[in-house]
Amino acid sequence: MAVPGIHVVDSDHLDDKHVVVNEQDVDIVDWDGPNDPGNPFNWSRTRKLFITILCLTATMTCTMNGTALTVAWNETNEYFGISDEHFPHSYWPVASWTIGGAVFMMVFLPLMEDFSVRWGYLASYVFFLLFVFPQALVQNFAGFVIIRFFAGGFVSLVANCIVGICCDIWEGERGRSIPVATYITLYLSGSSLGPVMGAAVLTTLHWKWIIWIQLIFYTSLLPLFIFFLPETRGSNILRQRARHLRLTTSPTSFSAEELHRQSPLTTLRESVSRPLHLFFTEWVVFSFTIWSSFAVGLVYLFTQSTELVFASLYNFTTIQAGFIQSAIVIGMLLAWTANFLQVHLYFASAVRNTERPGQPIPEAHLYHSILGCFVGCGGGMFIYGWGADANVPWPVPALGLVMVGYGINAIVIAVAAYVTACYSKYAVSAVASVCAGENLFAALMPLAASAMYTKLGFHWASSLLGFFAVVLGGAPVVMLFWGKGIRERSPFISEARYEGEGEGGSMEGLVGV
Repeated sequence: MAVPGIHVVDSDHLDDKHVVVNEQDVDIVDWDGPNDPGNPFNWSRTRKLFITILCLTATMTCTMNGTALTVAWNETNEYFGISDEHFPHSYWPVASWTIGGAVFMMVFLPLMEDFSVRWGYLASYVFFLLFVFPQALVQNFAGFVIIRFFAGGFVSLVANCIVGICCDIWEGERGRSIPVATYITLYLSGSSLGPVMGAAVLTTLHWKWIIWIQLIFYTSLLPLFIFFLPETRGSNILRQRARHLRLTTSPTSFSAEELHRQSPLTTLRESVSRPLHLFFTEWVVFSFTIWSSFAVGLVYLFTQSTELVFASLYNFTTIQAGFIQSAIVIGMLLAWTANFLQVHLYFASAVRNTERPGQPIPEAHLYHSILGCFVGCGGGMFIYGWGADANVPWPVPALGLVMVGYGINAIVIAVAAYVTACYSKYAVSAVASVCAGENLFAALMPLAASAMYTKLGFHWASSLLGFFAVVLGGAPVVMLFWGKGIRERSPFISEARYEGEGEGGSMEGLVGV
């Protein structure tokens, strides 16, 4: 492999004194042919499935930490001496958790990729455990909120490492489509199952046992990750091989990734500035960020609104209202099932692609999400709102929750897939913008739930959200009809298309915390 010119290599990552490397001095370390057993793409299907299932289990259970305590707001308010009379202060621990996720993902995730997926994941998981433990011991509310900030931050690193692992071991867009969709489904489901888990514990135990039981389960997974989670990033494996050769037989051996490594400061600067730049200059990133963020915000808004609706109209207890959120998860699982048809339609679109013959049309990612947006989120919010009446049986608004859960999952899966397909080289930055928006909406939308449902009433508060869902559904419709022209006018999409490869390979950060 030709390596033109002279390359400056960060000496912090080398085991010898080579800092400036001339092309005549370099031996590029690559895979030993297409069937190299060290290449994660060549691992056995059984091994890849085991790693995927293990990681996806952690995805769902770790995200429960964000919302499990929402059903215990009465108990936590009494314990910390706060009140929700004038403002929903009991939601600050969840808001802090999601904001921590946004900050950590933007700042630390790119630096972790430069280090090691395995060790970055294990370090993040251990630190997450260390910030779960004090949640049950802290005595003041401010300290509790701060601890939750760090717990949410490390969960975001754990979860986004997991989606990176899925993309590292499953080859090609077709091979990754189902694992990534499953990851998004379980990530969102975990947020909705948190109150269900909390309600189950609160029926018989003290509210702090919600935290202790989580800690016990999380800790039980740690040995599995230590012994069965290998390094999965191909570039890191090649870097390790090159380092070994430099220390033993070939001091001029380098991996291609080492020769093009950016400094941590440059990586950090780009990881923060480029998503903001894309958000404010790219219509696709801007509109899809708002669209997906609204959908994720609904997941967290329901942690507040379901009790208002079902307790006021149907005399549900806080615990029973927590259980009702399982309806959202049912909808998400239905959307995951329907996504198999969406994947088929996407790849079938290749025969109609006149722009790039043989390649699927990016807008074909959006078919299912349009149904999910208008019928799922829009229709579901109207049913949830106008079915919320004491004279209407409670399964009717619960059906609305099922429909909204369907729509949320369809939207988030489509946005992740479409933005990744469009921006290729800049996909990580584009999706980082989406995820930051999702986290902010998840933090802020529920804070308005109590005031909105109290002042507007159950019918019109949910209807307002339904109207927003319908309006935001215009984004995928616009792209479906005029997407090709919009993509051609985007300098970032055009550059990503013609350069072919870049940062879009790993697909980290497909969904916010």
